[in-house]
Amino acid sequence: MKPLDPLSRRRFLAVLGASAATLALPARAAYEAGKFRIGYQKAASTLVLAKANGSLEARLRPLGVEVTWAEFAAGPQLLEGLNVGAIDFGYVGEAPPVFAQAAGADFVYSAYEIPTPLAEGVVVANTSPIKTVADLKRRKVAFNKGSDVHWFLVALLRKHGLDFGDIDPVYLAPADARAALERGSVDAWAIWDPFLSAVLDQSPVRLLANAEGVADHHQFFLSQRTFASKRPDVVKATLESLGETGQQIRADYAGAAAKLAPIQGLDAKIIEKGLRHYAHRYQPVSETVLAAQQRIADTFLQLKLIPRPIRVADATLPHPVG
Repeated sequence: MKPLDPLSRRRFLAVLGASAATLALPARAAYEAGKFRIGYQKAASTLVLAKANGSLEARLRPLGVEVTWAEFAAGPQLLEGLNVGAIDFGYVGEAPPVFAQAAGADFVYSAYEIPTPLAEGVVVANTSPIKTVADLKRRKVAFNKGSDVHWFLVALLRKHGLDFGDIDPVYLAPADARAALERGSVDAWAIWDPFLSAVLDQSPVRLLANAEGVADHHQFFLSQRTFASKRPDVVKATLESLGETGQQIRADYAGAAAKLAPIQGLDAKIIEKGLRHYAHRYQPVSETVLAAQQRIADTFLQLKLIPRPIRVADATLPHPVG
C-alpha cells in the first residue's frame, strides 16, 4: 500500500488521536529487501529484552536481513509508522489495529498474546469519592486515545450500566495522565502495565477495576502486509524467537525485571509485578480472536469512534504464518 496522501494522512491521524507534530515520520518504501525494521514501545517487555539481548539479530542473520529498531510512545503512533512504511513489524494492544484499519492502514495480524486482563485497570486517588465504576458518571477519565485501554474503558462502562458518553474523556499520554491524576485535574486514569503497577506502588491511588471479566486485553504482533507476504520466513523466525524470550521471562521474572529496570526507568520490583500480569505466550491468530476484534470494531462504529465499518479478517494473509 502506498503512503497516504496528505488529506488521508490527516484523517488517519485524527482517527488515531495523534498529532502530525508528534508523528512526523518519513514516508519510505513499503518493502526494503534485506531490511527488517521493528517498532516497539518501551513497555513492550519481550521486544525490549530481545533488543537488549541481540537475540533477534542472531536468529535472523542467517536469513540475510539486517534488524533495525524504532521506539514509539504508544500503539497509535506505532501503527502510523507501520502505515507509512517506516517499520515492518510491531507489537500493540487490541484497540489500535481497529482504529488503524478504519483509517486505511494496510497491515496483517501475525500473532497474538493470550489474554492478560490483569495488565490494565482504572485507578483513582485514595481520597476520591469514587467507589464504584458507576461513580465515574460525569467524571473526567484520562487515557491514551486509540490505545488498548480505550476499548477496556468502553467495555467496563457498559458492564456497569454506563455508556461512553456518560464520562468526560480526557485524552492524555501516560506520563501526562499520571500527573493530571496526581494533581487532581482528572478523576480517574485508565492505564496498562508497567505504568499501572508503578502508579499503584508510588502514588496515593487505588485500583477501581481491572479488565478481568471485562476485556480480553489481547496484544498483537502486526506486520506490514507486503513484508509479511514477501518474507514469511522472517516473520515466522521472529515469532519463534520472541516465544523463546517469553519462556525466559516466565522462567525468571526477577532476572528479566532486573534487565529491564535501567531501560524502562522503573524499579525492578515494580517491573516484576507488571511482568507477572502478562502471559508472554504467543500464538497464531485464530478465528475466535478475530471475532473478538470484530466485536470491538462493531462497537466502536456504533459509538462513532471510527468513521466506517471494517472487516477485521481482511487484515490477515490467505495463509497466515504460524
